[in-house]
Amino acid sequence: MAILSVNIGSSSAKFALYAAESHGIGALLGSGQIDNLQPGGAPQWHWQIGTTRVQESLACQHPDNPHQDALRHLQHWLQHHFADTPLTAVVHRVVHGGDYFDRAVLVNDDVMAKLASLNRLAPLHQPHNLAGIARFQAAFKNVPQVACFDTAFHAGLSPLETTFAIPAAETAAGIRRYGFHGLSYQYVAAQMAAASPRAQARMVMLHLGNGSSACATVNGRSSAMSMGFTALDGLMMGSRCGYLDAGVVLHWLAEGKDHAAIEKLLYKQSGLLGVSGLSANMRELRQAAAAGRQQARFAVDLYTHKARREVGALTACIGGLDVLVFTAGIGENDAQLRHDVCHGLSYLGVALDSGANQAANGQLRPIHSADSRVEIWVCPTDEGKNAAEQAWALLQT
Repeated sequence: MAILSVNIGSSSAKFALYAAESHGIGALLGSGQIDNLQPGGAPQWHWQIGTTRVQESLACQHPDNPHQDALRHLQHWLQHHFADTPLTAVVHRVVHGGDYFDRAVLVNDDVMAKLASLNRLAPLHQPHNLAGIARFQAAFKNVPQVACFDTAFHAGLSPLETTFAIPAAETAAGIRRYGFHGLSYQYVAAQMAAASPRAQARMVMLHLGNGSSACATVNGRSSAMSMGFTALDGLMMGSRCGYLDAGVVLHWLAEGKDHAAIEKLLYKQSGLLGVSGLSANMRELRQAAAAGRQQARFAVDLYTHKARREVGALTACIGGLDVLVFTAGIGENDAQLRHDVCHGLSYLGVALDSGANQAANGQLRPIHSADSRVEIWVCPTDEGKNAAEQAWALLQT
């Protein structure tokens, strides 16, 4: 038996197949990612089973709906390689659970309707998450579909953290801070609890990637979070702006920009891409900066500054800092960024071991110096495995 974990986005689909054993989730059986699924795109996919790795283009029979081709290829892949491994469930990452869901749930029509009502709060993610669920429901009619939520890990946040300074009636209507990247933070918090006793004290985790955020935990529970009502808030990201004075939106409206234009600006044309004018990819920007492109250098510096600033703010919220963790694509693989963030936090007692930092990319390991008052770690995240574990636990109840 196995559980298939999927994460369907606007232009990509990530998947991982895990053995479902009597005691819980077992070995990773196979995984992969399908990219360029935007309409008119040229879908590419890569997958891995054990040491076998394959990368290839996908024949696209539906250029206006390449997600349909992606699902067809994924079905063929499962049938070819895992015909004798029946699916226990398909579990889906869903970005926004709103006030409706604080844990994994079996999907039904009522669940889908509630989640669809949240589409405008996460327009880059939620509609594609739900479309993916619908496709898998049709393709695997007798297999339970489970939804896991990025907001669930933050469900216990204090009203001091979730409430905007707006009329109480608006707060009662659901306009509040929810927090996101919860599947990642829950996984990393569990890994860190096993790796270091101090992780149960005051910890700040930096999830730095195309989507970026920060989360502070005390006793392993979310206590403060950079993201808010939507996944647009907080840190600067690949193409999202992060924190923005609401007056800027009012200014754009007064200039005549409509909802669609403003949404495109904030979600798809800002962040590293907007500031640099070149790319949303940190690796490409570092190469451009090394070649003398000043806007690329400034974009990297601004991203670093905002990450440092958020660590300071979250540290104030939880009354100190015992452990600092870097995770996600940039956090796990960019040693220079880790150095630059930590260098600006020396006043907190943060001291990096340069050699350990350079060697840590993609591995769970400490990177602090012997005299650092704060432990510093790199911890790879695995949202897919966390989702699979939640699905397995749900199916046991």
